[in-house]
Amino acid sequence: AEMIAALKAGREAGRRDAIVVVAEGATDSRGQRITSERLRGVLEAGLNESVRITVLGHVQRGGSPSAFDRNLGTIMGHAAVETLLSGGADQESQVIGMQGNRVARIPLAESVLKSREINELLEAHQYSRALELRGKSFTISLNTLKTLLRALPHPPRRGQRRLRLAVLNAGAPAPGMNAAVRAAVRIAIDQGHVVFGVRRGFQGLAEDDMQEMAWMSVNGWAPLGGSELGTNRVVPNGPDLYSVAKTLEKRGIEGILVIGGWEGYMGAYRLFEERVNFPAFDIPIVCLPATIDNNLPGTELSIGADTALNSIVTVVDKIKQSAVAERRCYIVEVMGRRCGYLALMSGLATGAERVYLHEEGVTLKSMKEDLDMLIGGFREGKRLGLIIRNENANPTYSTSFMSSLFEEESGGAFAVRESILGHLQQGGDPSPFDRIQATRLARRCVGYLIEQAAGERPVGAFIGMEAGHTQFHPLEDMPRMMDVPNRRPKQQWWLGLRTINNALARSGPTSLGDEDDGTDV
Repeated sequence: AEMIAALKAGREAGRRDAIVVVAEGATDSRGQRITSERLRGVLEAGLNESVRITVLGHVQRGGSPSAFDRNLGTIMGHAAVETLLSGGADQESQVIGMQGNRVARIPLAESVLKSREINELLEAHQYSRALELRGKSFTISLNTLKTLLRALPHPPRRGQRRLRLAVLNAGAPAPGMNAAVRAAVRIAIDQGHVVFGVRRGFQGLAEDDMQEMAWMSVNGWAPLGGSELGTNRVVPNGPDLYSVAKTLEKRGIEGILVIGGWEGYMGAYRLFEERVNFPAFDIPIVCLPATIDNNLPGTELSIGADTALNSIVTVVDKIKQSAVAERRCYIVEVMGRRCGYLALMSGLATGAERVYLHEEGVTLKSMKEDLDMLIGGFREGKRLGLIIRNENANPTYSTSFMSSLFEEESGGAFAVRESILGHLQQGGDPSPFDRIQATRLARRCVGYLIEQAAGERPVGAFIGMEAGHTQFHPLEDMPRMMDVPNRRPKQQWWLGLRTINNALARSGPTSLGDEDDGTDV
């Protein structure tokens, strides 16, 4: 009855479709299986509508692995071999996993016991206890899902303070921005607050180009790429600051959520700096990282980077098929400005022989060594070569220069082609990972805004995911954590993966005396 009422309320609110997802092992409170056929009977009787069933089955096990899955397998495989080589005969059996982008080694017996305990609790219908063992984040995600699925929000509580919050996108578009906006709008409205959607970033804020968001105004936004609110790279300065302050005072804005990239962070920090001159800026301001470059401080992953990696991997897979047919070496240029995250992680996922990063630099000597390696490989029967290059790896040794150099000096061993992927990396619908992370971070940001707005001295912050934990950093710490000239954070965790990439890119195993100059994980 509760499900039927929720679906009817959704139709009345304007939803044009209704999707019910059921896990294959789902049971009711009495332990009876909830099958799709059983659900169809209940829905047809309660809604008086035709219901269709789609059983996904083994299609979920097939397909090309995502960039995340490829890199996950590579990193854990490397860790497993290291564990075997470093352990003795009496070493306890372990499970290799990943926790917060770091390899985790867990005793096998402990892992099995926890899994069995959860199954036993489910069989005993102790669902609340089983939910606790899944972890706090699982419980929070479940509650967030219940909020987002509602047909209408809870009404404001009698006598509560209804905050007026603004949400905007700033910087280059990134897949997942819309999912973050949707979550922020609905969670804030469900808690009784008023949310304004600002069009075209800080420029729209200066021009008072905003509208009050309704519950259904963000319906269907989660899977959409791009930015429905609109975004640009404008950082408020000079007269813009006065216009922004005037808009905030006129609208009575009490908190701002900035979802975006480098320019979004710079814009938020500019408002923070100008609080002395503009009292309207003395409100909580929170930044949520959303950029394919993954070049923001205080976070290991930005919304949109996973989708961009998948786009790169899909294209490079096709390029490799073309290269195999004609003994070619492809030099593929990816985005990222001076941050090499996309280059290194896509190189790891696609099996590139070489990855050029701005963090490492490019020299004629290194290119000569790489050329010799490629020539040797092709003469021994190699059918393709793949080099991934960050777009700003070196301003002199461009993609075109590298292509001409390798072609000229290859001695006819292989042909060389270049491929500059361009803005296709910014497009596409967000991956499941980016949608989920955008929703989780948006929920935390809204909670932070509400909490800070109630304080006497609100603190601006930027949120991030570090070592598996979500945390806030004060806006005043932003310059200290940034390498501003190179537009990237001072600490980049993924640089530690160069060791694995270098090892896998070799044409053959090295002798025991050889040393790797990469960085350990």
